[in-house]
Amino acid sequence: MANLSRPEHVRESERVEKLKAFGILDTPPEPEFDTIVALAQRLLDVPIALVSLVDDHRQWFKAKCGLSVSETEREHAFCSHAIDLNDAMIVEDATRDSRFVDNPLVTGEPGIRFYAGVPLRPAADGFAEDLPGIGTLCVIDTKPRSFSEREIRSLKDLANLVSALIGARAAEAAAVGLSRSARTHVAMLERQHLQLRQAERMAGIGSWRLDLNDQRLYWSEQVYVIHGLPHGQMPSLDEALKFYRADDRAEIDRLLKRCATHGEPFDFESDFFTVDGRERRVRSMGEAQVVDGRVVAIIGVFQDVTERHAREQSLRRDADTDALTGLANRSCLNKHLNDALERARAANDPACLLLLDLDGFKGVNDTFGHATGDDVLRGMAQTLRGVVPPKSVVARLGGDEFVVLLTRPRDCGDVETVVGAVLASLRDNVEKDGIRRTVSVTVGAALLDSVTSSSSEWLHRADVALYEAKRVQRGTGRLYGSDIVVCPTEQGRLKAAG
Repeated sequence: MANLSRPEHVRESERVEKLKAFGILDTPPEPEFDTIVALAQRLLDVPIALVSLVDDHRQWFKAKCGLSVSETEREHAFCSHAIDLNDAMIVEDATRDSRFVDNPLVTGEPGIRFYAGVPLRPAADGFAEDLPGIGTLCVIDTKPRSFSEREIRSLKDLANLVSALIGARAAEAAAVGLSRSARTHVAMLERQHLQLRQAERMAGIGSWRLDLNDQRLYWSEQVYVIHGLPHGQMPSLDEALKFYRADDRAEIDRLLKRCATHGEPFDFESDFFTVDGRERRVRSMGEAQVVDGRVVAIIGVFQDVTERHAREQSLRRDADTDALTGLANRSCLNKHLNDALERARAANDPACLLLLDLDGFKGVNDTFGHATGDDVLRGMAQTLRGVVPPKSVVARLGGDEFVVLLTRPRDCGDVETVVGAVLASLRDNVEKDGIRRTVSVTVGAALLDSVTSSSSEWLHRADVALYEAKRVQRGTGRLYGSDIVVCPTEQGRLKAAG
């Protein structure tokens, strides 16, 4: 405060006095504040969310998500700037802001790029209403970004909730022995609890606590909603774990024990079944509550992430799927090939790669156009899916090339039969205006062996076999390293030639 003018010095002293009057500095974590920063983190999709209180020489975090430290020096705190404003402070890219470009929190850990903070101004008797904030509710990202008006409103609403909770907490302390103050406090807490329940419903997030002394669970209303249980019908810990799959139960039990024993926080996502058997996807975060150096409870938040998980799965499927045929694309195929190589190295599992090239396809495109060619590709893809053995991976490599990956031992041991069936099935006659074009397929196959070092080498071997088959006779198949030519028959049986 040495650089402040006299009036500014007085107001800063008042502000710090007001902060200390709330008796909140250096107090243990509290579930209500922890829930709000978790809500801010999830609603605004940021890695870091904080309730930051700005003292005369430091900023101290009453609640935090995504940050390990409990305080930083005030001179480096973005919140020191935000508390002087009447509105939210938004820094879209700290590296382009002269106030922060050399800040060690920008140039070093945690690498702040984006900051949004709303000052906290809880009311307190005896202090002017227009004093700077005692701290902020802020969110931080490690990459530049911007906030929409809706996101700014959400942050302001949550900041108002923090201010109200600070006020309610102070009112609770002052209400000891004062019945009138106690009644005011109860009404205030009811309002805050209502607001918190509304915020939980809005985000689909609930809060929970596991008391380690008696292993009793405590749930907020939204946790009951996610489970499909009536409010107040609290299960035991063992009963609560039965909502998960058996493998996940063991993992959750391990995480709880690590948190209780070593204070390790956790963030766990898994499948989940409601009381009426509906499958959902849930996320649970937990942290140790420490009193006098001992972990006495685990507190956390619980969220239904079914819709978000479904969107991610859909995006993942789209990223791995060929848009025209619906088969796996080249990127997805590479993952399967690498997995097969790993399994072969670890357990000597067999695998075989079939490389298919359509014969006569260019004539269809040139004669009838690409739309007809696309129809042929879709039809060939559907036929190929139906003729290959179960659990085979079918992919479009590009253009008119397809790949089949066989991983079952019996299929790899009888590759010629599989190739014969493919050759017999993948034939198409396209006819328009008296013009007819025939499309067939030639196949090159390569078994995975101990000297195959990469997926590209494996594909190259199948390509060599394909080239040899085309050289001898299109519409046939050839296994790498073999002189046998596989030909189609009515039943997909083999016919061998020199």
